[in-house]
Amino acid sequence: MMNRSEQRAGFTLLAAPPALTWSALLVASLACIMPLQLLHIPAAVLLGAMAAAIGVAVLEGGLAVPFWPFALAQSLIGCLVARSIGPAILGTILHRWPLFLAGVSSVLIVSTSLGALLARWKVLPGTTAVWGSAPGAATVMVLMSEGFGGDPRLVAYMQFLRVMLVALVASLVARLWVGAHAGADAVIVWFPPLATVPLVGTIALAVGGAVLGAKSKLPAGPLLLPLLVGMTLSSTHAMTITLPPWLMAGCYTLIGWAIGLRFTRDIVRYTARTLPKILASTLTLIALCAVMAWILHVAVGTDPLTAYLATSPGGADSVAIIAASSPVDVPFVMAMQMTRFILVLLLGPPVARAVARWASLA
Repeated sequence: MMNRSEQRAGFTLLAAPPALTWSALLVASLACIMPLQLLHIPAAVLLGAMAAAIGVAVLEGGLAVPFWPFALAQSLIGCLVARSIGPAILGTILHRWPLFLAGVSSVLIVSTSLGALLARWKVLPGTTAVWGSAPGAATVMVLMSEGFGGDPRLVAYMQFLRVMLVALVASLVARLWVGAHAGADAVIVWFPPLATVPLVGTIALAVGGAVLGAKSKLPAGPLLLPLLVGMTLSSTHAMTITLPPWLMAGCYTLIGWAIGLRFTRDIVRYTARTLPKILASTLTLIALCAVMAWILHVAVGTDPLTAYLATSPGGADSVAIIAASSPVDVPFVMAMQMTRFILVLLLGPPVARAVARWASLA
């Protein structure tokens, strides 16, 4: 940690009024988000907000996102995931469950092994290494890690580094496979026409899930409770979950701020020191998943691009965009991605604890 003389020597924002610091954070976030959005970087809003918040935190701005807005943002992410796990995807999973179980288990074994090695070699703490290596939805893994003993700052660093690399590699593979227009990014309509009743119902689910999830003391309760309830309501067609882009942009901004504002100068230095090892681990995971895609192609006859996108380790939203604009079996790709996500939700906590115990014996 820095001593007091070192802290006084560096520029800080501690003397600035909170309103001015929040305004500076908002402006900095927009400045970071806009170029990322123009470059079609996955999770641009969340990454831009997090980058700006890290800058404010390193300058000791003294800000923190209040608990209830953060809980509501988590709940909205839960609703978003619940909407993704629809009856069509569940039907595809149930119809071909042995194939999905084998493919997903292979990816999970590889990712968990890499996380365990990072923990054993003391690159990262045990549970943090596992959640950071977990090939699930990146934002959900960050939020889950906090509820189950991980460091969300380091998990976010690992997860979003992998999201960007996976999206880049998957996009390049798709373009090389089917031509220059493959993987083109969809245009976001920020303010689409909305049906009032589904939107109000979704917000009610999110608010109720945030309150009950927090009161329940369930780890990651504000995320998991609306996810489970929303998945049930959506799959039975009892509710149409409606999440307009402008609402989710605010949600991603809050989560980015909540994570980024927890960084310190020491954590930033630590992430810089560990970057080569984390990068090597991420590229190894991508390469091994590509090998599994080739095995899936040879063993089952799945076309190579479908197999590659189905086994890509994380970044399900960006993989969905690439798959939708490529000649692949989109339901198969998304069913494989969502099966893996569900298994990570179920197995992540006990696996993280087991790896932490194993690493502590080294």
